[in-house]
Amino acid sequence: MLMPILQVNSEDIPEYAVVCGDPKRAEVISGKLDDVRELAFSREYRTFVGTYQGVKLAVTSHGVGSPGAAVCFEELIRAGAKTLIRVGTAGSYHADIPAGSLVVSTAAVRTDGLTRQLVPDGFPAVADSEVAEALYESALSIGEGVVRKGITVTLDVFFNGVEKVPHQKYKAAGALGVEMEIAALYVVAAIRGVRAGAIVAMDGFADADLAAEYDPNTNVVADAVEREINAALQAVVKLAK
Repeated sequence: MLMPILQVNSEDIPEYAVVCGDPKRAEVISGKLDDVRELAFSREYRTFVGTYQGVKLAVTSHGVGSPGAAVCFEELIRAGAKTLIRVGTAGSYHADIPAGSLVVSTAAVRTDGLTRQLVPDGFPAVADSEVAEALYESALSIGEGVVRKGITVTLDVFFNGVEKVPHQKYKAAGALGVEMEIAALYVVAAIRGVRAGAIVAMDGFADADLAAEYDPNTNVVADAVEREINAALQAVVKLAK
């Protein structure tokens, strides 16, 4: 069956899927796979399949923001994916989690608009515990840089407007950082009955008290993205065993 937005056939999608925002990052991840082939490049959604240490998986980009990303998650699940892992970037809330650090998201604060239209307000956005632990163990085993796990914030806003962005409130509550898609992933996974987890590389500070000029294109961030990709692929192997 052809998925109308991703433009992939369900018979081509395996049980495991690694998802990321950037189509170029999807291509980079696919370069680590064996027997890789590109299935489709439709809008922001670029999909590859291949194997990593004998485990078949898909790699799909989902673009920026929860609504579009949720379309990707829904269609991958409808096509047969049972475990989804997001590899992305986030802004840090804490000085001891600088750019280049890795954070495994165990749960996400739902400040996005999409999930409010899917589930009641009190419904949590939580990672699958086995997926989160596999990501954390894999990230630690690489042995470079800061690795943390905890709550992240999913927010629709990237640039400031008239309303104050609530970074300080969520920092005070113990959240580690902020990004734009994890809550959608966790809620969609929960209501569809599949597993999901996420690991993000910190690409700067979101907190105004810490923030310098934002530049996500440094070597430090690139190295962290490389580590998180490797951690995600190693986690897939752990979960498959």
